Amino acid sequence: MARVKRGVTASNRHRKVLKLTRGQKGSKHLLFRRANEAMLKSLWYSYRDRRNRKRDFRRLWIARINAASRLNGLSYSRFMYGLKQADVALDRKVLADIAVRDAATFSQISELARGAAA
Repeated sequence: MARVKRGVTASNRHRKVLKLTRGQKGSKHLLFRRANEAMLKSLWYSYRDRRNRKRDFRRLWIARINAASRLNGLSYSRFMYGLKQADVALDRKVLADIAVRDAATFSQISELARGAAA
């Protein structure tokens, strides 16, 4: 059987990994083995944090809505319950944006929630 020479394949693979780790410090962007470890770790971190970003934003929106609704005399849970009872179909992202940018509109929404929850 013929001998298989892998110089081209291996160097292409090495080049690809070293290109992905170009901004790393130390030997992580110079040596293939260290670069491969760093690449695998960084790809796993980016995969994980794409999911965590969604959680973090939801927590931020809830904190903003809670702060704004407490300024209007309602707790977060009472506010959300009132919105559900009043059939207001605004999600947390939009509510948080309204709370930050337009306090007058948010106070009108909270009055609507207070009337429906009572």
